[in-house]
Amino acid sequence: MSKFLLGSSTSAHQVEGGNIHSDYWVMENMTYTDFAEKSGDAVDHYNRYKEDIALMKNAGLNAYRFSIEWARIEPEEGKFDESEIAHYRDVILCCRENGIEPVVTLHHFTSPKWLIEKGGWESPDVVSFFARYAKKIAETLGKHLTYVCTINEANMGIQVSAIAARYKAQMMARAAQAQSVEGVAQVGMNFNTMMENMKKKAAENMTVFGTPTPQVFVSARTPDGDALVMKAHCAARDEIKKLCPEIKVGITLSLHDIQAIDGGEENAKKEWDDEFTHYIPYIKDDDFFGVQNYTRSIIGKDGLIPASPDMRRTQMDYEFYPEALGHVIKRVYDEIRLPILVTENGIATNDDGDRCEFIEKAIDGVCDCIKCGVPVIGYLHWSFCDNFEWQKGYSMTFGLVSVDRKTMERTPKESLFLLGNQAKRLGI
Repeated sequence: MSKFLLGSSTSAHQVEGGNIHSDYWVMENMTYTDFAEKSGDAVDHYNRYKEDIALMKNAGLNAYRFSIEWARIEPEEGKFDESEIAHYRDVILCCRENGIEPVVTLHHFTSPKWLIEKGGWESPDVVSFFARYAKKIAETLGKHLTYVCTINEANMGIQVSAIAARYKAQMMARAAQAQSVEGVAQVGMNFNTMMENMKKKAAENMTVFGTPTPQVFVSARTPDGDALVMKAHCAARDEIKKLCPEIKVGITLSLHDIQAIDGGEENAKKEWDDEFTHYIPYIKDDDFFGVQNYTRSIIGKDGLIPASPDMRRTQMDYEFYPEALGHVIKRVYDEIRLPILVTENGIATNDDGDRCEFIEKAIDGVCDCIKCGVPVIGYLHWSFCDNFEWQKGYSMTFGLVSVDRKTMERTPKESLFLLGNQAKRLGI
């Protein structure tokens, strides 16, 4: 049996800095932007990865999930940057030298700007474009890799679409101010600002991307676009397997612990089908499945039940509910008998005591799943360090390590070492 993977996760755009060829960099710098602030230098992980990987090793972690930035690798269509490929090779080898298993994600929300100009994630061409990129990574870096996640939270566009529809329904009912939609999707997005900016942005988008409605990865997705994302996953998996059949390939989905109350059973079933079940035909032949979970959703006869005012919440306005992870792992495994890798699970809070409590309770769920016979192969906490939480900017603190963004000094939190100490419980 392979060693249990205990570690942390990041994504390139959120930590590296200077991702100038990406769609997100462009959107952050627009006049009518939905972003609270710009990513800028982020936390300079691009230059400080050796220091960060050493911190992981010293804390007792043995795995690190990070993303390779497509916009760096292919800044212009069909033109690959060998120096950037060499950079990521160095990151992978640094992991290996420190006894850290590199778990690579090929796409974590950000895309090259040129891809969006060509129709983005609603264009059929995205399948061949992504497959070509995956092939290049397999050719140049594959011999150093054991685990590859093709796409991060492939279902995020469907979740955003559902939230947008919910928001519009609130507006029609003149209830937009009565209930915020923030905290519903497991990603940092400013939905209220997005809706207010929509008309103003259209003309600027036309100038910047050549279309009033650029289809970035987290745009509200159509059913056809949803299928394209999964076809892109399958095409990338096939390219990787042709060249490196030994690599274990999977995908990650954003999953809530969906719980029905009386009368909500049918709505809850549909919600779970939208988030997970309808993807099974595309992922049943993968080597593992990446679970990403942060909280639960309670569903009643009229749909999602609003969080009560006295509910314990995180900075992201999620309910504090670490028990969700174990529930989701078991439910997923009941429906698709694949090894489970927890690729993200965490909490945005400025109270590290809350983070420690969250980790211990989440690991309780993992241990229970393992005892029940579920093949959980790893737990990768989100995130290694406080970083750029997309449209929310730097206000959300998910990290096991804090970063002074003026000096870029790293300060490990107690939770980093507590996570490393979970190794004993997990039999590492």
